[in-house]
Amino acid sequence: MDWDDLRVFLAIARSGSLGAAAKLLGVSHPTVGRRLHVLEQVSGQMFFRRTGLGLVLTDSGERILHLAQEMEHTALAIERRLAGDSEQPEGLLRISCAEWFASYVLAPVLSELSQRHPLIVPEIIPGHRQFDLVRREADIAFRIVPFTEPDIVQRRLLTMSYGLYVGVAMPSPKKDGEGLGLITMNTAQAHYPDVLWLEQMYPQARTVFSSSSRTVQAQMCTQGLGVAVLPRSLGDQLPTLRRLEVDEAPPSRDIWMGYHQDMRRMDRLRALADIAVDMIGNDLCAPTGSNS
Repeated sequence: MDWDDLRVFLAIARSGSLGAAAKLLGVSHPTVGRRLHVLEQVSGQMFFRRTGLGLVLTDSGERILHLAQEMEHTALAIERRLAGDSEQPEGLLRISCAEWFASYVLAPVLSELSQRHPLIVPEIIPGHRQFDLVRREADIAFRIVPFTEPDIVQRRLLTMSYGLYVGVAMPSPKKDGEGLGLITMNTAQAHYPDVLWLEQMYPQARTVFSSSSRTVQAQMCTQGLGVAVLPRSLGDQLPTLRRLEVDEAPPSRDIWMGYHQDMRRMDRLRALADIAVDMIGNDLCAPTGSNS
């Protein structure tokens, strides 16, 4: 049985439709349909039935689901191990982090990496979604929450300070925030400590703009729309913003660096990790989980 066909089977089982499975796999809709047809023809079984809610597993599909997941686990382990055993610091290195972190914190690290190892090709995957390191959706990730997945080597890389910013031409806000606009994270990140701090800081203000992108928040702040809490590595570098002096600074956040333990011998990953620690690491603690 072709492993690629089983990958299609698993993608359909997880997503519930051919179209969604195609997006997960990065292939066309007809390709997914064709591979499923081949798998069912070869096995003589129907693995899915159509319902109003999408494609659901038949009894035959349920019986092979666990076995297909075990095959996937083994295949991914082999893939990670082979990647981790690469002997030359060259090739694609997929890096997951927030856009602002890549632009204003990681950029000098990536520049140094390219100078030392010009055959390494960093690929930034920006966003807040926590990419699956086990499935190699990314090789290494930088994020503001510790990793809880099994077999992840992680390190608290630095503690990021935050500041309160306003457009450089804008006056300082009133103490209670009357008439002030707040620029915050969107609904999904409304629980972030800096959002709660900002709302408590200016109880009479109202939210006028929200975005999950710190870079977009900074630009709207530049336009004079209101005040925003931003990482100082971002806000202090923009001449169009002015950091306000406050009695109590916004809460800081830890930045964690993590990768799967099978990848620890990948030369290009180790090169990036070592340069990141040397150039931006501070307040380091002992790595949790496996040793790095």
